[in-house]
Amino acid sequence: MPADGAGFAADGAAGSGTASAAAASVSPSAVDARRFAAASLAAGDPTGWFEQLYAESRAGHAEVPWDVPAPSAHLRALTLPAGEGRRALVVGCGPGRDAEYLAGLGYRVTAFDISATAIDLARERHPGSAVGYVVADLLDPPGEWRHAFDLVLESNNVQALPVTIRSAAIRTVGTFVAPGGTLIVLAAATTRIDSAGDGPPWPLTRSEVEAFAVDGLHPLSVDLVAAAGTTLPTRWRAVFTSAAGRPDQRVTDSPSGTRE
Repeated sequence: MPADGAGFAADGAAGSGTASAAAASVSPSAVDARRFAAASLAAGDPTGWFEQLYAESRAGHAEVPWDVPAPSAHLRALTLPAGEGRRALVVGCGPGRDAEYLAGLGYRVTAFDISATAIDLARERHPGSAVGYVVADLLDPPGEWRHAFDLVLESNNVQALPVTIRSAAIRTVGTFVAPGGTLIVLAAATTRIDSAGDGPPWPLTRSEVEAFAVDGLHPLSVDLVAAAGTTLPTRWRAVFTSAAGRPDQRVTDSPSGTRE
């Protein structure tokens, strides 16, 4: 799943400057993703296309649009609490760029993806990594993950899910956060400028972002962040915490977002 990318456009990936120009030149990787997604959805399998896309990409027959080396710019813009061995979970980690970033900050990271090929790629690209890469399904996660992580990162996965399963995915993400922990949500707030409004990704509404606040979580910030020059010009960056959170575990964001 595209959690460590920016939903069919890696963070910082330049757009063409105008919606009309961008629509005329859709990137091949976006075409590949939409093609596999459409076929999977038509077959009644809303998540099967992630494995298909990764497998075809590994075979050289497709491109994964969010598979870029650098960790998410919107994640890097946040000032995170010190890792110091605290447990972190990366939802839909893909090949692992955000998971490795958090591990580098001192977190004890578990990272999962529904795609077995994505997990294989993560392990191959980061030999000797301290990150625990596992295959798992967000809609049916291991029971021992409930309330088990001090930091949870949901980066651009839910936006790639259809409305039929999206609300269930949103509810599940917050259940991973331990008492005193933090949840970071990064997601599209607008459609891609190189599309006619079709997806994936399907942007989240403010109410959907707020719905991540389950099991005692409450929002510290819900920001609309401009990403000029990219194919997703406006994004959500939200931070949630539980009532028991300590000041030394709080996440702070840069002043570039528009607070709602």
